[in-house]
Amino acid sequence: MIMQKIREFMYGRYGTDKLSLALIIAGFVCYTLYVFSRFRLLYLISLIFYGIALFRTLSKNIDARRRENMKFEQFLWKAKNKWVGIKADFEERKTYKHFKCPSCGQKIRIPRGRGKVEIRCPKCSNRFIKKV
Repeated sequence: MIMQKIREFMYGRYGTDKLSLALIIAGFVCYTLYVFSRFRLLYLISLIFYGIALFRTLSKNIDARRRENMKFEQFLWKAKNKWVGIKADFEERKTYKHFKCPSCGQKIRIPRGRGKVEIRCPKCSNRFIKKV
């Protein structure tokens, strides 16, 4: 009976997605920090996060919420790939030296211990000299 009423109420509404869940988690983190620090601004920020998450969940403007979530997921994807690249660079730091092409910004990996080498960018064919 109650579940049927909830289903009827939520019909045509957006519901939860990754952005809404991230807002809820951010609100929980801010509230937890508020409990330990008693800094009232954190409490206000947590309420704002919860309010935005609730607004998104109950919204009937599905296209706008879907676009917002898509932008959030693109941001997460870029951040994850950036982190993976930093982690890989750190793991290879003893065997390879990493450079960026001065003209196009392409990342180039050169084995260590070669002395001064002329590097040719595979993307734009720019040549530059670096010590490895």
